[in-house]
Parts: sequence; C-alpha cells; structure tokens
Amino acid sequence: MTSKRHLLKLAIGLAIGAGFFYLAVRGIDIEQALAAFAQTDYGLVGLSAVVMMAAHLLRAMRWRFLLAPVKMLGTRSLFSALLIGYAANSFVPAHLGEFLRALVIGKKHGISASAALGSIVVERIVDVVSLITVMALVLIVHPFPDWVTTGGAIMLVGALLLGAMLIACKRYEVRAIAFMRALIKPLPEGIGRRLEALAVNFLGGIVPLKSPSHYAAASVLSIAIWLCYAAVYYICLAAFKLVAAYHLAWYVGLVVLVFTTISVVIPSTPGYVGTFHYLCQVALVLFGVSASEALSYAVIVHIVGVVPVSVAGLACAHYEGVAIYRTGDRDPGH
Repeated sequence: MTSKRHLLKLAIGLAIGAGFFYLAVRGIDIEQALAAFAQTDYGLVGLSAVVMMAAHLLRAMRWRFLLAPVKMLGTRSLFSALLIGYAANSFVPAHLGEFLRALVIGKKHGISASAALGSIVVERIVDVVSLITVMALVLIVHPFPDWVTTGGAIMLVGALLLGAMLIACKRYEVRAIAFMRALIKPLPEGIGRRLEALAVNFLGGIVPLKSPSHYAAASVLSIAIWLCYAAVYYICLAAFKLVAAYHLAWYVGLVVLVFTTISVVIPSTPGYVGTFHYLCQVALVLFGVSASEALSYAVIVHIVGVVPVSVAGLACAHYEGVAIYRTGDRDPGH
C-alpha cells in the first residue's frame, strides 16, 4: 500500500512537471537557445556552483544552532546529512529528503529523528519568512505580478499559522498530547503508542534556541544564505551575458530567486523539473529576455542547483551507508 501511494505521488508529480515543462518549451527558438549555451562563460557557471555549495554549508551551520537545544552537533556531520537529504529530493517526490536527513542525524547521534525533524520544520518556517522579506525589499524597486504577490502572501500566512500552531502545542504540550491520544484512540494500541511517541519527540525539537547569541547567529546566517542564492542567479545571468545584453538591474537575481523558490513549493517531479524551468523563464521574460535564452539559463541554473549537491549527497550517503532510494519507505520514528 505504501509503495502504491508513493507511486501515485510520483505519477502526479511527473504529470505536473511535464505540463510546466511543455509551457516552457512551446514556441521557443531552438537555434537561439543553443546559441545561448554556446556563448556562456562556464567558468562563471562553475563559480556559481561553488557559491551554491557555500550556501548549503551556511545552512548546516544554521541548523547547528536550531538543533542545539536538543543536542549540539558538529557542522561537518550536519552538512553531510543535509547533502544526503537534498540529493534524495532530486530522486524522490514530496520533499521526502527532509525526513531522510532527520533519520541520518537521529541514527548517527542517538537523538530522536522526530526531534531533528522538528528543527527542520522550524528551519523551513524561517526560510519562508526570509523569502517574504526578500519579496518586500524587491517590491520597493520592482513590482511583482499579482499571482506572485498572492502566492507569497499565502506562503507567509501558512508559515505563520504553522508557527503559531507549533508554539501553542509546545506551550500547552500536555493538552496537545492528550488531544493526540484522543485522536489515535480508535487505532490499534501499538500504532497509537508509536504515533504518540512521534508527537512527543517532534515537539521536543520545537524549542527556543539556547542563548541570544544563537538567535543572532541564526539571523546572520539566514541573511548570508539568501545573499548566496541571489549571487548564484546573478552570476549565471552574467555568465549568459544577459546583464549586458538586456541592461538587467542588480535586483533581477532576487526576482528570479523568488520565482524559482515558489516553483519548489509546487508539487512536482523529483528535482522540480518543469516547474523550476517555467517559472525561471517567466521571471526573466518580465525583463525583456527572450523565452529561448531564458529557458537555456533556467536549464543551467537548475543543473547548478541540483547536480553538484546530488553528487556530493550520493557520496555522503555511500559513506554513511544510507539507501536514498528507500526514503519513501521510511518514517522519522526513533
């Protein structure tokens, strides 16, 4: 039953991704797209890949502070788990790589994988708030289409509601667990005990940071992470010579970042093929870039974001003895 459910999710994701990819490739000029690849400065593309990996390292450093109330772990170990999780997201649907990195950390360091997952949920809430902050800053100098602004507002409301729910559950933990017990009471006793343990351990990962300095460090790292992402997109714009050709402003990289981040939220294929390419293309067309060149740019930026981390993640998975392709059959219990 589990395998069938994951196959259904994969089929739906593939259909959505294929639909968006069709929207991206329809009507493009193949010769113009190939010419864009030919004139690209691949040295700059390589530099953007290095900056992207630096952003992932900064993420591991931030995760260290978010997980510190549960257990203080080394950045190297967290970086390895993060790469494994991101590599899994390139091969399995529904962001299941996030569960895998929680499992890796839990197994390796003797902590609850559910608690580690709780810290990852907090990380994602911080990411959404950071994204909306980027959108707000860009809106000062350049308007977004209404659907992007609406999408951002929905993401922010969802993140704030999730954050409020987690805070309420943590503050009234006894009542939350009692409510959970009432919900699972009709289930078999063994399953009920397991679900209750998962809930308790998950809430164990939703805790305040250890000190004010950790809040400051997490904030600074969040800013640095998103600056790295913006730099990746702008460096690739320069690599494709689009900055000079279309007189693109400094904030265009931020606009593309916002669009592509929304594409990652949309249920799609593993690796976000299709949704990423189309929304990246749409973002650049807003600034007068031809659809053909924009698609070529999207292909390269997608490779920069997926291939290096997948290769590194697979290497880390091999070293850790983790089977990425079995992610869909695992749960974060511990």
